[in-house]
Amino acid sequence: MKKPGYIILLLSLIIAGIILFFYIPEKDKAFRPTSPVVSQKILETGLAFAEVVKTVSPSVVNISVTRTISQEEEFFDLFLPQGNGEPPSRWSEQTFGSGVTVSSDGYIITNNHVIEDAEDIVVTLPDRRSFRGKLIGADPKTDLAILKIEAKGLPVAPWGDSDKLEVGEFVLTIGNPFGLSNTVTLGIVSAKGRANVGIADYEDFIQTDAAINPGNSGGPLVNINGEIVGINTAIFSKSGGYQGIGFAVPSNMAKTVFDQLIKEGRIKRGWLGVNIQDITPELSQKFGFDRPEGVLINGIIKDSPADRAGLKRGDIITEFNRRSVIDVGSFRNSVAGTPPNKKVKVKIFRQGSYREVEVLVEEQVAPFQERRSFRGTVPEKRDVFSGMDVFELSKDIATQLGLGPDTRGMVIARIEPGSPAEKAGLRRGDVIEEIEQKPVKSLQDFKLIISRVKTPDILLFVNRGGKKFYVVLK
Repeated sequence: MKKPGYIILLLSLIIAGIILFFYIPEKDKAFRPTSPVVSQKILETGLAFAEVVKTVSPSVVNISVTRTISQEEEFFDLFLPQGNGEPPSRWSEQTFGSGVTVSSDGYIITNNHVIEDAEDIVVTLPDRRSFRGKLIGADPKTDLAILKIEAKGLPVAPWGDSDKLEVGEFVLTIGNPFGLSNTVTLGIVSAKGRANVGIADYEDFIQTDAAINPGNSGGPLVNINGEIVGINTAIFSKSGGYQGIGFAVPSNMAKTVFDQLIKEGRIKRGWLGVNIQDITPELSQKFGFDRPEGVLINGIIKDSPADRAGLKRGDIITEFNRRSVIDVGSFRNSVAGTPPNKKVKVKIFRQGSYREVEVLVEEQVAPFQERRSFRGTVPEKRDVFSGMDVFELSKDIATQLGLGPDTRGMVIARIEPGSPAEKAGLRRGDVIEEIEQKPVKSLQDFKLIISRVKTPDILLFVNRGGKKFYVVLK
């Protein structure tokens, strides 16, 4: 009679075991290690970056440079080890940089500052083979240089079109920061067209937040197609290391320099023969221009292409070769990048209306002006502008200022701190040649013009050691 009870109890235990077997593992899933669910797009993006690195890395090289350094004696005890009580006057220094192979027969592009003053250049490939590097040519104005090694069948990184690069686009840098070969970093294009950075004469930098450190100079900035869109050149840093702002020479500029150095052995740049400055809101208002864009001509070199085309001081250039002119940096790059002996259309704004002129661009010549400092004299004190003393320019003072004997105007002898003249950027030794576009040839002219000016903002045309420019004195 008791047997059925045991059977029922046994069946109950079996059923409970089955339930626990299936239920508890399901409940305890949170405690089991599992792989995260990753979207297919993220997986594809990661693999795409990896493929770019695999493709480009074999073309990125390490450049080791040996230089001889001289040091002033007064610094020896601070920086150099002492030997037999006599500090060395010269010693060798070794520095490192990066480069990228752009032709299978051994042509490499890098920065000029990487190989400048080099006595010995050694190029090491990713496969650890080393070669002596021969300098083919350098262009300090863009901080680019071309090397050649005796090797064939080298991996090559293709050129990309930097003009098509968009702000916010992903980019990678590959180089040898701190000697760590083939280091890859990822970032975005932070900005384009950066100029006035103070690194080179012709600046049109791509700004990126991809990490660039000492040793990255000369390495490639590449897009997600594995194409070179820039040559890493410099960083903005207060510590000497990465702080999120790096600069690269655009690939289109780099390729132009590369092609000319290989084919011509030198760089040919276009030249108009104009002195220019950026348009400020104050200047645009004074010239009746509706926006602070373009460049203002503040001087024309006699018998230059600009002079023969009829351009004049006071003209505002708004377009060059059918492209809008934004500022001095972009305009200088456009002119320099124009092949000599090419005719281009230049759109200008003159006295309230637009007009178009044709200019035959010539090859740029070496600069001939030399700026000299103001050595001073005892001026006759005349308080005509608040916080600024001026006196009439003489031939002797013109000579001291490095100006021609026929230069006329008023020399600034003193500027008070915080005065309108100081705020406008004027300096002692500047020569005021015009006020409100009226020539100032004597003290009498100066006084007469000032007495007739009714506006609180005064337009001055200033000569500073031969460099002329407009400024608004508020």
